[in-house]
Amino acid sequence: MKVRIGGDASADEASAIAGALARHLDTEVEVYAGGDAPAATADPPATEYPLDDELGPTGREERLRAEIADILDGGPEKYRNRLSEQGKLFVRDRLDLWFGDRGDGDGEAGDGVIFEDGKFANFDSWHPDSPEVDAEDAGDDTRLPADGLITGAAEFEGRKLHFMANDFTVKAGSMARRGVEKFLRMQQRALKNGKPVLYLMDSSGGRIDQQTGFFANREGIGKYYYNHSMLSGRVPQICVLYGPCIAGAAYTPVFADFTVMVEGMSAMAIASPRMVEMVTGEKIEMQELGGARMHAEESGSADLVARDEEHARELVAELITYLPDVAGEKPPQSETVPPKYSPDGIDELIPESPNRPYDVHDLLDRIVDAESVFELKPDYGEEIVTAFARIDGRPVGVVANQPTARSGAIFPDAAEKAAEFIWTCDAYEIPLLYLCDTPGFMAGSQVEKDAILEKGKKFIYATSSATVPKQTVVVRKAYGAGIYAMGGPAYDPESIIALPSGEIGIMGPEAAINAVYANKLNEIDDPGERRKREAELREEYREDIDAHRMASEVVIDEIVPPSDLRAELAGRFAFYETVEKSLPDKKHGTVL
Repeated sequence: MKVRIGGDASADEASAIAGALARHLDTEVEVYAGGDAPAATADPPATEYPLDDELGPTGREERLRAEIADILDGGPEKYRNRLSEQGKLFVRDRLDLWFGDRGDGDGEAGDGVIFEDGKFANFDSWHPDSPEVDAEDAGDDTRLPADGLITGAAEFEGRKLHFMANDFTVKAGSMARRGVEKFLRMQQRALKNGKPVLYLMDSSGGRIDQQTGFFANREGIGKYYYNHSMLSGRVPQICVLYGPCIAGAAYTPVFADFTVMVEGMSAMAIASPRMVEMVTGEKIEMQELGGARMHAEESGSADLVARDEEHARELVAELITYLPDVAGEKPPQSETVPPKYSPDGIDELIPESPNRPYDVHDLLDRIVDAESVFELKPDYGEEIVTAFARIDGRPVGVVANQPTARSGAIFPDAAEKAAEFIWTCDAYEIPLLYLCDTPGFMAGSQVEKDAILEKGKKFIYATSSATVPKQTVVVRKAYGAGIYAMGGPAYDPESIIALPSGEIGIMGPEAAINAVYANKLNEIDDPGERRKREAELREEYREDIDAHRMASEVVIDEIVPPSDLRAELAGRFAFYETVEKSLPDKKHGTVL
């Protein structure tokens, strides 16, 4: 900056003016006093308030770091020592496993933990440094670090998410007022910012001796499940169980979109074995009452069973690759990988007889990208396979009848499993692939008692209401209402294609002949003649329900050479990626 002053100004006056302007305007100044050369120059100061390199943390910060280190130690040491006997990690070590090393023990968060909230929850009630605690009365049994619950945000496999984790060394991971407040705050923030939520559960339930202030309150434990309901379909909720989660603690895993239990370690039940015996007189062990295998095979509440803590993390790391962060986003895509086996073998894989079994996993290995099948609830409702997979790197949700399990007939458990899976895929914009090969819904007194109509209705409702792109393949038999549930022509699929082995009919040939021609066949006395006539009628019926008849009448869109099925599906999913669908203007349906 150049400034001109009166020519009679002295050198000291020019210097003073230059210095004052340089400080005030924070720029270089040249002052001229009548001549062509500057009478004085000045540079702005490097800093107005130079810092003292000797300044550093005081005892106040050191005390804070010591308090944090104490909190990170968790509950009483005797409870920490018991964890290894149970095959479990201490909660802070569990966070290390999930999100990276916490560091050098100075209280700093690890690489993956972005921040923790509420570390000092209930600090005043237990810490000997608190003015509210008598140091002589403070002891191991009074320790409540973080009130037994850790909440925060972290980066997991490149994805940012919210997390909570119970500290089992603090009152067996039980829930009380401050921990409940932290849990609710984490859920409410997830609602607002649209990031997935990871629940690392190891809780005995509500802290009964401290229930005043958190159990029945408007912002108490009941609000957990309200928030779970609001989060449902908004962001993915994933729960991993590490111990027996009883009563209120058992609802978080069943509200989650995906639940992982650890073999021999996890359990969940509405009441503990002791309470069950007191109420009903039944004596039962925890694993039998609500262990991982029971929920994986009988209740269907467990999506996946892990061998140990490390395996649980691996399962979730794979699962999250199929999911978006928030509803409305497309799921992440990957590089295309060729299928495990050549599609050229599909035709030979599918038996010509509709009653001969084959494993639908073998079909998937020739359709989808290699090593991309991620099956959920594999041991529940085995007549239907529900799995995430990729075709040309694009995630899809697979709903496939399994001919090796009761001929692929749809039983109540399988119908319920499929409905829930379709509903989840639709919530998170994951396109659906139906592989239909079923004799239809199972009949009989037992399945009626097991609510086949009610659960079948939910299956059909989910297929009807899904607005994501849907592709249906009639692999072989598509009989009865099975074709309705499996994305048939009336259910608004983007395409319905068939293999040359495909058949669509009210029922299969044997049942149809028995229903329509039984009386006429009974009139034929000669057994050989009867068998001949049955074979003729069977072939006539199969011609009527054959894929070629369906294609001729444009009931289906195309019959595809089996070797071309993968390429055909890849092209159709890519083409319909941005398809727009809408539902009638209504609040919601009443089926669920």
